[in-house]
Amino acid sequence: MAADPKPEEISHPPMDQLQGLEYCIDSNPSWGEAIALGFQHYILALGTAVMIPSFLVPLMGGNHGDKVRVVQTLLFVEGINTLLQTLFGTRLPTVIGGSYAFMVPIISIIHDPSLMSIHDDHLRFISTMRAVQGALIVSSSIQIILGYSQLWAICSRFFSPLGTVPVIALVGFGLFDRGFPVESLSDCYTIRLFLCESISGWTVCRNWLSHAYPIRNLLPATWKENTKCFWFYFAVLVQYLKNFQTKQVPILERFALLLSITVIWAYAHLLTASGAYKHRPEITQLNCRTDQAYLISSAPWIKIPYPLQWGAPTFDAGHCFGMMAAAFVSLIESTGAYKAASRLASATPPPAHVLSRGIGWQGIGILLDGLFGTMTGSTVSVENIGLLGSTRVGSRRVIQISAGFMIFFSILGKFGALFASIPFPIFAAVYCVLFGLVASVGLSFLQFTNMNSMRNLFITGVAFFLGLSVPEYFREYTIKAYHGPAHTRAGWFNDFLNTIFFSSPTVALIVAVFLDNTLDYKESARDRGMPWWVKFRTFKGDSRNEEFYTLPFNLDRFFPPS
Repeated sequence: MAADPKPEEISHPPMDQLQGLEYCIDSNPSWGEAIALGFQHYILALGTAVMIPSFLVPLMGGNHGDKVRVVQTLLFVEGINTLLQTLFGTRLPTVIGGSYAFMVPIISIIHDPSLMSIHDDHLRFISTMRAVQGALIVSSSIQIILGYSQLWAICSRFFSPLGTVPVIALVGFGLFDRGFPVESLSDCYTIRLFLCESISGWTVCRNWLSHAYPIRNLLPATWKENTKCFWFYFAVLVQYLKNFQTKQVPILERFALLLSITVIWAYAHLLTASGAYKHRPEITQLNCRTDQAYLISSAPWIKIPYPLQWGAPTFDAGHCFGMMAAAFVSLIESTGAYKAASRLASATPPPAHVLSRGIGWQGIGILLDGLFGTMTGSTVSVENIGLLGSTRVGSRRVIQISAGFMIFFSILGKFGALFASIPFPIFAAVYCVLFGLVASVGLSFLQFTNMNSMRNLFITGVAFFLGLSVPEYFREYTIKAYHGPAHTRAGWFNDFLNTIFFSSPTVALIVAVFLDNTLDYKESARDRGMPWWVKFRTFKGDSRNEEFYTLPFNLDRFFPPS
């Protein structure tokens, strides 16, 4: 048997902190650059903040005005929750946004017979909103109790680097169906053009588009050739001049997302105004036109969201049990997301009590969601974590500035609605990159484990496969049968199981942690990466933890770290 290589012979030794970042969690760019980066994070957060209400509000009987009001409320509470999390929670540079994990129980509430029997659409919308609010308020207790009691800190001690790899990776990979939605992109040649040029370059793209979409028949002849030249220059600008610097700032790399969205959004608006989508299918117009969201016309100039603005919440035991499962799923997904964010911010993995503290504050966030009526619960925004890596800026200040933008533009309705009118496929194109980046961060934790061990290969492979396969089965089953595989007379039980197994990170955590802690776990401590991991389990285990996770205003006097 060959001898193990010496440390100096390893070309890429394991590293606690990710290298190559311009700014880490506690270092800040200039104020001008920080404000621009914060605005970029705000624009990215708009995707989920608009998508969820756009899907749910019409099902509830709401109109465009109701949708705008929900979007404003969701953004307002997102800003508050993000500030709370970055100041008093984990203190990681994470945006706290709306969660898709709550969709299953919310849809179940929407289709409750007692609510569906209401004939007046507006009254049904208000009644459904109040029911969702009540369920969110009760379900927030799950995270509040597990977080502040430090029970989640105790549970997290069973997580090893090997066990967390599938969880973190599937936080990104598990969202694959939102990165390239077939219906949204099938006929939206504007976004296809962007994706094609970003990935393949102009020459291949031009040949493919000439067969797939005869643009010369769709665009006015006066600017069709200029459009081709424009996209060629744009591809060169973004892909090959990303190291271009202005005053020692890599503008094209640092603000590629903002520049790309601005240009493509303007291009989509030009196509809309010129009538290019006029005779296209309805689904194409809905996803590609910039005037189909009806946000700007329906938004008030100034509107400040406030608690109980929809009326007093209503409480139903069945609704609450289903929502509790979503809160638990959100907890697991956020756990993986926090670990990914710590790596992309060049910080140490959050100690157990810091992670639990963050979960507690996230529970407070879900409570605020219920009080204000955001239509969904809270979780860590995965796309914004990916943007930390894309810009190579993991500064906490940047995220706090983005929270300020969320609050400001949610109050100034018309201006916020202008930015929120960006077509969904543009966000989907961005997600293809950012979700994949987060997933790769999860895979990077394999460097601390022994992947020459058959035990580790078995656990990793099975957890990954089941984490993708089981939720896909539940999704396919639901599409065909119009209900989940769990379909008993107890609706709360159905919502509980269907919500749990719809989540890839949750399934991966159940499988990976169970196998990792039952299969030769004592003999395999080194293979699992525990010698490296153990120093980050307590606050005082590594001297760098104090630099990254100490509370502001000297609050550690009242909440001493464990």
